[in-house]
Amino acid sequence: MSVLFAILLFSFLVFIHELGHFMAAKASGVQVNEFAIFMGPAIFKKKVGETTYSLRCIPIGGFCAMEGEDEDTENPRSFQKAAWWKRLIILAAGAAMNFIFGVILFVVVYMPAKQLVVPVITQVEPGCTVVREDGLHLGDEILEVDGEKIYVQADFSMILYYNKGDIHDLVVLRDGKKVYLNDFYMEKHEFSDSDGNTSMRYGFSFGLDNDVTFGDKLAYGWANTVDNIRNVRLSLQMLLTGKIGFSELSGPVGIVDVMSDVADTSPSALDALLNMLWLGGLLAVNLAVMNLLPIPALDGGRIVALLLTTSIEAITKKKINPKYEGYVHAVGMVLLLVLMAATMFKDIIFIFKG
Repeated sequence: MSVLFAILLFSFLVFIHELGHFMAAKASGVQVNEFAIFMGPAIFKKKVGETTYSLRCIPIGGFCAMEGEDEDTENPRSFQKAAWWKRLIILAAGAAMNFIFGVILFVVVYMPAKQLVVPVITQVEPGCTVVREDGLHLGDEILEVDGEKIYVQADFSMILYYNKGDIHDLVVLRDGKKVYLNDFYMEKHEFSDSDGNTSMRYGFSFGLDNDVTFGDKLAYGWANTVDNIRNVRLSLQMLLTGKIGFSELSGPVGIVDVMSDVADTSPSALDALLNMLWLGGLLAVNLAVMNLLPIPALDGGRIVALLLTTSIEAITKKKINPKYEGYVHAVGMVLLLVLMAATMFKDIIFIFKG
């Protein structure tokens, strides 16, 4: 059931994305020839007005096929004949829908919460060396680590993981004032828990906000959204700098497998549902941001091409044949499909090995 739910959630995110393009195109008066869920040969087709609605057999992806999207046509309601700002809205609408849906999922996840973890130091273990007179203090709220804002308490460990080493720059809120701890040496020590298990830790704990209002939950959902946007940037930086490699990338198969594992290890059915919805919010925000990257075949690449061609046409007064842009996006699509296939193969091998 968890695998089925993960597949349905992933497919719904794609549906939401394509629905954004579809709704924006319809609102802009652009003719939509087909709106499809999934890819491959069609299982079901029904034409309503000028648009064919179809369900296809490969449960991944989908598309919104607009008239004249990658080729010139005389149809006055084609995509290419629409005003440039209308085309911009249509192209950005898919990512916008994913982003909005991601915010909604995060807010829904935290609605049942009666308390939230906040990055405020409330407990210190004997032997902790980072909480001291000239260092961190009890009651400090950690605002930044190495120039990165702390949106949620999990950011503290994540930023330290990204930035290896023991020397860090911290900004904390202490007695209503910002305190800067630059080149602060943070040393881990071996601490034991209540069960006698030992681990390397800094030796302090964050506290709980037990007076959580509806507004706090909305703000926390928004903080998770912004946080995950930042995480995409950090992940891309690590990928480009070689800190992570291809083996650490995951495609749809890997994502579904992770969501299934999270659900199966959750202590209750409600926890499983909330955890999967949180991962759904993470995935929705990631899809929104990744789709806006300036890569051919992605919405971001199309937006960049639109702005470039519009500027060139405004200067030269000459229309650029959209088929040339179509060629670029076609090459980009082939490369993306190859990457997806390689990632999917890697994920399947990893699952079987596991």
